[in-house]
Amino acid sequence: MTWIPSGTFWMGSEDFYPEERPVHRVTVDGFWMDTHPVTVAQFRRFVKDTGHVTTAERQPAAEDYPDAAPELLKPGSMVFTPPPTAVPLDDYRRWWQYVPHADWRHPEGPGSNVGGRERHPVTHVSYLDALAYARWAGKDLPTEAEWERAARGGLDRKPYVWGDEPEPGGRPAANVWQGRFPWENLATDGFERTSPVKKFRPNGFGLFDVAGKVWEWTRDHYTASHADSGRELAPTSSCCVPRNPVAPPPDADEAFARRVVKGGSHLCAPNYCLRYRPAARQGHTEDASTGHIGFRCIVRDTGEAGS
Repeated sequence: MTWIPSGTFWMGSEDFYPEERPVHRVTVDGFWMDTHPVTVAQFRRFVKDTGHVTTAERQPAAEDYPDAAPELLKPGSMVFTPPPTAVPLDDYRRWWQYVPHADWRHPEGPGSNVGGRERHPVTHVSYLDALAYARWAGKDLPTEAEWERAARGGLDRKPYVWGDEPEPGGRPAANVWQGRFPWENLATDGFERTSPVKKFRPNGFGLFDVAGKVWEWTRDHYTASHADSGRELAPTSSCCVPRNPVAPPPDADEAFARRVVKGGSHLCAPNYCLRYRPAARQGHTEDASTGHIGFRCIVRDTGEAGS
């Protein structure tokens, strides 16, 4: 793990997507964070030790998914399936497919496996799976503020974890999409999908893979913007900066809450999803698992456990 020092930083961005606004100051206490995302090999040890069965491996309950087609009520997960030619970008179902029996051991579905990918980030893990791993390891999942503070690596108000340029020196700085998403993958970073951890340079705090590769779960419940989070946001003129904030659960009656994921993934492309940035954020339901979401854990000095 890597030590992330306490500090105050500017969270969010005004320059990209609405959910990243408004920019506001946040103070975060110091904590330890996994130097890279949890790998297939690490997750395998957890499963062997505990017998944990992931969300993607369980039979979905019909009452939890009343609108689902009966043929989709099978164990499985969402798999990226690129179309052969350009398609309109207004419907993710053109490149995402629910594949029965796709899971962390079979990331592309039956017939695939993770042989040779032991040092790749584990994928097809839900928030519930990630939290179970964290508790087994004696750790926790980061809050959104903790994650963004760590990912910025001390570069405050910069668009990327490495600075201002999307490709410093004209070369990809992370495992992200090159070409026209979702059909043209030039793979100039050397990888068509995920890559082994620590293949790209670390950020200023010594963390690897906080941009691209896989989205990472956080503890925060998702809101449409930082202003909607219910937290006290400190404007530029304020002297009172929130410390260690976390977005509370919404009032909505949902079977599964939505949590914030951060960092973007190997499928992020400038023409569709320019989200391999520290301010970027999306929401996924706690039961969701896909081929581009993983996680990493933290340890707080206080020993406070997550929930």
